[in-house]
Amino acid sequence: MNSEAVSALIAKNPLLKASKAQLEAMEPGSYGIHRSWGFGQIKSYDETSQKLIIDFHNKKAHPMDPAFCIGTLQILPSNHLLVRKQTEPSVITKLISEDASQLLVEGLKAYPNNAATAIEIEITLAQVVGEEKFKKWWSAAKKAIAKDPRIAVPVKKTECYVLREIPVSAEDEIIEQFNTTRSARRRIALAEDLVAASGSKEVKGDLNAILAGLSESVKDSNQIDAAERLYGAFVRDALARQVGVDIATLVPSQADLIANVRELVSIAEKIPVQFQSRFLDLVKNTHPTEYRDAAFTLLKTSQGKFTTECINFLVEHGHSDELAASLKRWQIEQNLRAPVLLWIVKNRHSKKFAKLLNDLITPRLLSAVFFAIDYEALQAASARRIPLADILSEDTDLIADLLSTADPETARDLANALMLNQGFEELTKKSLLARFIKIFPGIQSIVAKEAESNEEQILVSRESYEAKRVEYESIVSKKIPENSKAIATAREHGDLKENSEYKMAKQDQTILMAQKSQLEKELSRARITDFKEATPDQVSVGSVIEVTIASSKKTAKYTLLGAWDSDPEQNILAYKTPLGLGLLGKKVGESVKVKIGTSEENYTIKSIGRYIDSR
Repeated sequence: MNSEAVSALIAKNPLLKASKAQLEAMEPGSYGIHRSWGFGQIKSYDETSQKLIIDFHNKKAHPMDPAFCIGTLQILPSNHLLVRKQTEPSVITKLISEDASQLLVEGLKAYPNNAATAIEIEITLAQVVGEEKFKKWWSAAKKAIAKDPRIAVPVKKTECYVLREIPVSAEDEIIEQFNTTRSARRRIALAEDLVAASGSKEVKGDLNAILAGLSESVKDSNQIDAAERLYGAFVRDALARQVGVDIATLVPSQADLIANVRELVSIAEKIPVQFQSRFLDLVKNTHPTEYRDAAFTLLKTSQGKFTTECINFLVEHGHSDELAASLKRWQIEQNLRAPVLLWIVKNRHSKKFAKLLNDLITPRLLSAVFFAIDYEALQAASARRIPLADILSEDTDLIADLLSTADPETARDLANALMLNQGFEELTKKSLLARFIKIFPGIQSIVAKEAESNEEQILVSRESYEAKRVEYESIVSKKIPENSKAIATAREHGDLKENSEYKMAKQDQTILMAQKSQLEKELSRARITDFKEATPDQVSVGSVIEVTIASSKKTAKYTLLGAWDSDPEQNILAYKTPLGLGLLGKKVGESVKVKIGTSEENYTIKSIGRYIDSR
């Protein structure tokens, strides 16, 4: 907008005088970001309507009141990256592909004091690079930016990237950050970065000071747990070697921190992935006579990559036969946990582990897999992924491999276990069941029976439905988790063959899972009714029927309600009972013969009323 147009607007609305500079910046050709419409370019100013004409990405030639734009449209300087993407596309494209650090340097120059928060930078760069490519590009770019001495990298997203007046080396920046933090956890992370980035004799004096500070954190800080303290000692020792300090003089030593074998499992749960292999070597060196048993204990409770590390460690140290025997025993005892099961099925075709795993690839292993998936699904607080369930679905040969030695009866039992499993969605269950049917066609009857039972709906009252639902929720959210804990506790008591607590808990589990499955089927088939559809013309669900009993010549009154509403003491019949089914559809004056047990009885209908009218 030229000065005459701005003056005309201010004359019309004197309150705009304070925003004169902003209005003057809204000149044709300039670029800006609107709070609602995003990035755009001012094309012209229509003096007749006193409106800016702006091209936004999805809204071309959009007229806007300049007064309204004061609080919603930010005019960008010509050196802003979004502007340069339009005016110098080849330059920006080259920086994106070849020099991410320089792209950020150019970006920071457009901000006051050459600084912008990490949030601002990421939003801008995502638009410059493109949303679909940004995540992968930014992951690699941050590594290059962290090494650039011209850029100060923030620790948090709310802090700023800063373009330094004087470049600072990566080592000096880490040292500066180390000296300004009192967090032991942060100091360990910075010292680890320093070990990776340094080695220069020029910073040796500073490294000694860092070593002293890190040693103090490892020794005395109450901010870190045992695993963090151990890893801190490992980083401390690596730094000590760089500056020529004898690690034997540093306390506590790594060996001191794992002196208690009983604490190894809790430590192993939290150690970083990159330290797992060294941790196992440290256990061997610290406990030369106990390390084998310790490694088996660690394997039994391992997670993720640590499972692989434990197995490789045992194999490399000559314990393959013991490992094969232990895995087989854990399978028999139903003590194989999900991470170990996942490793077994992933490596079942590995030549390296063929001898180790050959005897495990059986239907019994598939049963263990189903149990582990079901257990994890019941323990999960949310709908998180279950890796063992994913691989069972994605590896199309896995079920066939595990069923290769199964007989039809075993396969049927496993197919039933699949249908009851909580770790799969219904569509996935059907897909997996199709793999069973391909090998054992007779299992098709399970699908047919399931479909048949699901087709028939049953009528129930709202009260009985709610009672059934409460019963189901109690089993799923309380009884089954309690039973799972009881099984896990009983397992820890030793030999499962003589473990009565374990056997009882497993029996309870079978009963609970059957109850749960039955309730699911019933609730899925239920249709709630208020019984208003009943008529006095003929007997239906919701009828009150007066009958004459032939053998005694006495009369009786019955109320015919939903499938779960039976109350013999109140003469309330569920319509699914023999008498209820016999009476359905009958009219006044008609008789019905009903066999109950070994005796038969004739009932003649005297009158038909509606339950809803008698309430």
